[in-house]
Amino acid sequence: MSEIKEVEVNEGDRRRRKVRVGVVISDKPDKTVTVTVERKLAHPLYGKQVSRTTKYHAHDENNEYRVGDTVRIMETRPLSKTKRWRVTELIERPA
Repeated sequence: MSEIKEVEVNEGDRRRRKVRVGVVISDKPDKTVTVTVERKLAHPLYGKQVSRTTKYHAHDENNEYRVGDTVRIMETRPLSKTKRWRVTELIERPA
């Protein structure tokens, strides 16, 4: 007879998602913002700090975020061809 083994699924591992902090650079599309995330890394040869930027399209359900806002985005299921992130919170709004 074959035994049935119960496998415990750890919810913490399955629900771990990437989180980034960036600045909204465009809010033109409906329910979408474009967020640029800057990261600093050392140059492989010279060791000097080099900045690299990446643009993400994030879901903004209520169109509440504007250009210049610093926001936190979280990875999510694909929402469209380019949207794989959603805005979770506003960190700072410029005056």
